[in-house]
Amino acid sequence: MASKIKKGDKVVVLAGKDKGKTGQVLQVIPSETRALVQGINLVRRHTKQTASQDAGIFTKEAPIHLSNLAVADANGKATRVGFVIKDGTKVRVAKTTGDAIDG
Repeated sequence: MASKIKKGDKVVVLAGKDKGKTGQVLQVIPSETRALVQGINLVRRHTKQTASQDAGIFTKEAPIHLSNLAVADANGKATRVGFVIKDGTKVRVAKTTGDAIDG
């Protein structure tokens, strides 16, 4: 089955510490049913020095479960995703507006 959330989608967080925030999907991890979202679920990691990187405390995005995300429609509100066949191709559409979702 085609994925409802893809890389590049604008999503809204439905649950967790970042509830209500929006961001762009950087990566989807289907095997873990998780996604990396820009600026969401930030964690701080203490890193040792290596030949290519200095030591320090770095902030980066951690994966968030797909069930806690919803695709944002044209108005920026959370919507469910449906599939419609248009011109022989399968297209993702927003349930609230019926508009096609751009990737």
